[in-house]
Amino acid sequence: MQLVSVIIVNWNRKIYLKDCLNSLFNQTHNPIEVIVVDNHSLDGSQEMLKEEFPQVKLFSNADNQLYCRAQNKGISIAEGEYVICLNNDLVLEKDFVEEALKAVNIDEQIGMVCGKIISWDRRTIDSAGQILARSRQAVERGYRKKDSGRFDQPCYIFSAGGVAPLYKRRMLEEIKLEGEYFDETYGMFYEDLDIAWRANLFGWKGFYNPRALAYHRRGGSSKSQPPKISFLKKYNFVYLSSELKISLLKNRYMTILKNDCIRDFVINLPWIIGYEIRVWVYIILFHPGLILRLIKDIGWLKTALRKRGKIWQLKRGKLLIIIKTISLLIK
Repeated sequence: MQLVSVIIVNWNRKIYLKDCLNSLFNQTHNPIEVIVVDNHSLDGSQEMLKEEFPQVKLFSNADNQLYCRAQNKGISIAEGEYVICLNNDLVLEKDFVEEALKAVNIDEQIGMVCGKIISWDRRTIDSAGQILARSRQAVERGYRKKDSGRFDQPCYIFSAGGVAPLYKRRMLEEIKLEGEYFDETYGMFYEDLDIAWRANLFGWKGFYNPRALAYHRRGGSSKSQPPKISFLKKYNFVYLSSELKISLLKNRYMTILKNDCIRDFVINLPWIIGYEIRVWVYIILFHPGLILRLIKDIGWLKTALRKRGKIWQLKRGKLLIIIKTISLLIK
């Protein structure tokens, strides 16, 4: 049987974590290696793990290292041929892992799989995989739509998202950049699109299997107070703290700079500008102080350009290998 390593990054979510782990240890697939990377929780999460889930491999950080660095630590010690990066606010159906594995084996080039993620209300869809929008956002297929059967067909997708993606270990090793699977300069936001975009550049594919079901409590850890102006309430961006707004903006621009080709960027520029106008009008009117903070931390721009050079250099190298292999086969 194929060993699947499940990595959960936890920070002060003991109640959610317990439900998540109970669903993991009830899976039809075996063996499963469960690794929890705890970002210095103070709510008793570590004590609960030691007492109730001694089979979990617990890695405790001395401080909160956010999502990307913690996930990278988990992946680096994982032994499985497949890796699931699981949010702690998720509960899985008992055959989730089994169904995800069926999907990843459909095609040799499938490197990431997403199941059907249902909202906690059990009626609406949270995610049926991600597409890359022309505005260069990751758009969750089916988000907030009634689960009426529209997304019951398996299909190829651009990204498996960040809630419960299954990654092929071989893909992760191939697309690793500067020793990192997830870009640790991100912290959180856009890291799922970044890794998927890079995977697509290297010829890997994403796949959606609706038979892999899970239930998600979305956004509980990142949202702050709701806006007072009614029409703004439909935009997730406005719920974030100032720190998270900065992180989202920076990571968006880094993701585009690192992964987008010039031709596609130019073709999609009207949609990109449309999105930017909405965001920056809001910032200028309600949070002008964020502009100076984003400029002050402009070092991210240099980092993104350096990593872009390495990504496209590796992509060209892989393309040359493929061409040489084909030439040898023809001869």
